[in-house]
Amino acid sequence: MYQGTNLPKVGSYNRAVVLEAIAASDGISRVQIAAVTGLTAQTVSVIVRRLLEEGLVVEDGSAPSSGGKPRTILRVDARAGYAVGVHFDPQELSIVLADLAGRPLARLHLPQRPGVRPDAVIRTMARAARRILREAGVPDGKVLGVGLACPGPLDADGVMVSPPRLPGWDRVPIKGLLQEYTRFPVTVDNDATAAAIGERWAGIARSAPGLAYLYLGTGIGGGLILDNQVYRGSSLNAAEFGHITVDPEGPECYCGNRGCVEAVCCPSAIEAALGTGADHAAICAAAASGEPAARRVIERVAQRLADAAVSVVNMLDIDLLVLGGPALREVGEIYREVIARAVAERPLARRLHAVRVETSPIAADAAAIGAASLVFHATYAPRLGTLVSG
Repeated sequence: MYQGTNLPKVGSYNRAVVLEAIAASDGISRVQIAAVTGLTAQTVSVIVRRLLEEGLVVEDGSAPSSGGKPRTILRVDARAGYAVGVHFDPQELSIVLADLAGRPLARLHLPQRPGVRPDAVIRTMARAARRILREAGVPDGKVLGVGLACPGPLDADGVMVSPPRLPGWDRVPIKGLLQEYTRFPVTVDNDATAAAIGERWAGIARSAPGLAYLYLGTGIGGGLILDNQVYRGSSLNAAEFGHITVDPEGPECYCGNRGCVEAVCCPSAIEAALGTGADHAAICAAAASGEPAARRVIERVAQRLADAAVSVVNMLDIDLLVLGGPALREVGEIYREVIARAVAERPLARRLHAVRVETSPIAADAAAIGAASLVFHATYAPRLGTLVSG
C-alpha cells in the first residue's frame, strides 16, 4: 500500500493515494484510510469529499466503531468510468470492456489470420472496440480510453520494434494508429506488464507492494511491480523472464541465446517435445486428465519454469509470484505446485520469508483485462514522479 505525504503541493499525488486505498479494499472507512496511507485525518477528509463530488467514490453503509458513531464505508463507484482493453496476440485479438473496478462486463475473441497487413489488423481492433461499447450501451463520455497490450519490444512512443513473432510489424506505430482509428486516448504496454497491472487493479494483488508476474501465452514474458511502482527498465522492456537461460545446451532461441525459458517452455516447444502432432490445448487437456506422456512433458516444462522463478525470487526478494496467461488453461495448477515447491525450498532467503505463488483468477483474459487496467492505472494510480516533476 502506498504511503501519502503531508508536504505541501502534492495534492494530486495524495488524491491518487487515497483513491488507490479505496480501490484496493473491499470497503474502507476514512479512519482506516488515514492509518494505511499515513495521511492526516483532515487531509483524508478533504480528499474524500472531493472524490465524492467527482462521483469516483460512493458511501456504502457503515461499519461498527470501537467508540462513537459508526464509520461510513467508502467504495469506488464502478460506474464512474469504463475502459476497453485490447490484447493483440499473433493468434487472436481479445477485447474486454471493464468498469472502474476492473470487472469485465463484455468480451470479444477474434481469431487472427497470419500475414494480414498491420493497418488492417489495427482497424479491426478499432472496430471491435467500438462494437463492444455500442453493444454494452456505454456512451463515449464515460470511456476513459483504450488500453492495448501487445508483444514487445515497444519504444516510448508505442512503436513496435522488431517483434520476434510478428514479421512485417517492425516500426509500426501501433499506439498512434489505434488512437487515430478509435478517437480515444490509447495507453499501450507489452502484454506481460499489462497483465501484472491488471492483477494489481482487478486481481489478487490489489494491496501487494511488489510482485513478479510470469505470463504464459504464445510466448513467455513477465511484469514487475516493485515498491508499489511498475518497473519497466531504461528501454521500457524489463522483466523478459522468457529469456532467462535454463538449459545452456538447449535449443537455440530467436533472441540468439540457447535454452531460454521461451525456447523450451512455450506452446510450440511443448508440441515439439511430445512429438505426436497434438496441439498445445490437447496436450494440456491430456496432462490434466493424467495421460502419462503428456503429464511428463508438462511437468518437465514446469521444472524449467521453476528454475527461472527461483532466479527471479533470488534477484528481487519478492513476496508474491503470480502465474497467468492463456497457456495456463488446464495445467495452471500443475505449474503452480511445482513452482511453489521450488521457491519454498531453493531461494537463499527462504528461511526469512515465504514467497506466495498464485495462479491468476483472471488468467485466461489476463492481458486484455490488464490492457483495460492500463487506462485506469495511467489515470488514477499514484506515481512518484509527480512529486519531483516541475
